[in-house]
Amino acid sequence: MDVKGNRHKEGFTLIELLVVIAIIAILASLILPALVAAKHAAKKAACISNLHQIGVAIHNYTIDHEGRIPYGPKAPPFTSPASFYPSTGTPTSLLSLSTGAPVGLGLLLQHYLAYQPRVLFCPGTDQPIDADAELEKVGVKQSQCSYYYRHAGATHLFDPPTLNVDAPEHILMQNLGQNRNGYQIRALVVDTMFLCPPGLEVFNVKPRTHHRLKIANVLYADGAVGSHVNVTNKFSVDVRSYGDLQQAFDRILKVFEAADAEP
Repeated sequence: MDVKGNRHKEGFTLIELLVVIAIIAILASLILPALVAAKHAAKKAACISNLHQIGVAIHNYTIDHEGRIPYGPKAPPFTSPASFYPSTGTPTSLLSLSTGAPVGLGLLLQHYLAYQPRVLFCPGTDQPIDADAELEKVGVKQSQCSYYYRHAGATHLFDPPTLNVDAPEHILMQNLGQNRNGYQIRALVVDTMFLCPPGLEVFNVKPRTHHRLKIANVLYADGAVGSHVNVTNKFSVDVRSYGDLQQAFDRILKVFEAADAEP
């Protein structure tokens, strides 16, 4: 009777099991990075698709509003850092104000994105966000999405007395004008890349970033979407120093101006 042969038929030896485990570990180390890269690529593609749909909605809005991109309503008095819309036309990620009034890209929800409101939320977010919960706030209280909207490019903390809320000339799609650097205004919507100090959660001020801060997807006025690397953080709004918080809106506008200069 071949005892050794029978034992061999009963299962693997310890050495054989270790070899199999080692091979599986090696294969996993080779495959997992590719799977992670594919996952991020899929989220990037979905984000680009979202921006294309937002672009169509903005262009449809301009057709119905004498060529004007979404603008307004008038900003309420700026009393709290939790207000992400201190002056009318501030670049913002808001969908609605504290009063519930739609603002920015939120002006597209009722008629232009009614059947696809979730396109206002990037799938490549680095922090958890409940899109449905944010959408339910519109009309009730302050809500925000995943993208900054350029609006009219205001950065002051209150409206000047001479502000024409109804029809500023530079919100015409065919006449957006030049930015502060002398480039033609082109970028309208961009992924939020916001970094802030800790301890401000009570004001709803917290980090909101996408795509691991490595790329920023941008919707341009002609409907094209660009995907730009963020290795120099030119698309990041970094106000992690408390002294920089007051410059947040100016820095958001600088992100759009950086996108304007992209080829």
